[in-house]
Amino acid sequence: MLNPILFAVPVFLPMMAIEYAIERRRGQPMYRAGDTVACLSLGLSSQLVGLFTRLAALGLYSLVWQHWAIWPLSVSSPWVWLGALLAYDFCYYWLHRKGHEVQILWAAHAVHHSSEQYILSTALRQTSSGFLLGWIFYLPMALVGVPPLVFVTVGLIDLLYQFWVHTRQVGKLGWFDRVFCSPSNHRVHHGQNDYCIDRNYGGMLILWDRLFGSFVEERDDEPIVYGIRGALRSFDPLRANLQIYQGMAQVIWLATNWADKLRVLYKHPGWRPADAAAAAPRPSQPLAQFRRYEPPLPLVLKRHALLQLVVLVVFFLHVLALGRDINSAPGLAYATLMVVQLVALSRLSERGLAAWRSELLRWLLGPAVLALSPWHDLAWWLLWAAARAAGAWSLVQAARTTQSVPRAE
Repeated sequence: MLNPILFAVPVFLPMMAIEYAIERRRGQPMYRAGDTVACLSLGLSSQLVGLFTRLAALGLYSLVWQHWAIWPLSVSSPWVWLGALLAYDFCYYWLHRKGHEVQILWAAHAVHHSSEQYILSTALRQTSSGFLLGWIFYLPMALVGVPPLVFVTVGLIDLLYQFWVHTRQVGKLGWFDRVFCSPSNHRVHHGQNDYCIDRNYGGMLILWDRLFGSFVEERDDEPIVYGIRGALRSFDPLRANLQIYQGMAQVIWLATNWADKLRVLYKHPGWRPADAAAAAPRPSQPLAQFRRYEPPLPLVLKRHALLQLVVLVVFFLHVLALGRDINSAPGLAYATLMVVQLVALSRLSERGLAAWRSELLRWLLGPAVLALSPWHDLAWWLLWAAARAAGAWSLVQAARTTQSVPRAE
């Protein structure tokens, strides 16, 4: 069975292109090469990691369903499917809410909020560590008796629905905003403004937020500032995935009380005991002084990064098309090398020619991917060669105009 994401990506990318065209026409372009490369790199990395972790989570779900389900529900009943979709969205609400209220869960979820733009590409900015604990919130569905096939399908529906709400090009929608998660509702969720913090968690339905007191309406008189407090200030996918975990590890190390070390895991994000706060104070910046992270990058390198990203997306779709064949040692190596290339490309889009070591590594890994994987023929070598030829031209042009692009702080 082919991965459904294989069919979703060719839909997502044209929608992003349409959004970009609308932005340009309205004179409010929001897409930036570095942020776009970072978002897609995080999304692709998440899916690649998921190829090797999703089966474990599904296996645990299936185990609970087989041995402890209270009511064995039928796959053929439409009411089971509808009820499962509502149940999934309800469980997602609590996973999402706790992902903002519990620091160890926030460490995974913060990746999605670390973009300082709010565009469709932001929806693809997904974590690679959510598999560690996220599955726990869906076990009640297994206990009720929702079959694994139904669970996986409604989960995919819930996930794909959330793509379109990550846009600023759709305004308020009246009654729709009162029932469903909409662009207006979700824009609030991604804001750093005081009134936006820890609000509007719904995946498909905003009714859960209204029911449990976490809903707030988007304000017309206060522009939303997107991103997270304690900004990431990087396009590096590895740094985005590890930033909060590193901060937690530092606090655990500095805390002298063992109870405090444990509290770091389950307290609200940002919580620190007094001794750790005194040892490593965190500077705070007023929201009015916030400046979007946007390192300078020559136009030729922006185009280069986006072109190389397109090539990596093609290879990513090939990975998905391989299906079960990828669950092997060569498949793991193939996916790992792709993640390394995505990280290298993100660093190039952040630092320009100053990241030449990462770019050199990416160039060297290309032939390794092709040579070591048993799934590539001449067409893949030609694609790689064409991409490298275009890339070489771009780098030469960039070198003629600048020695390097300094990293923005």
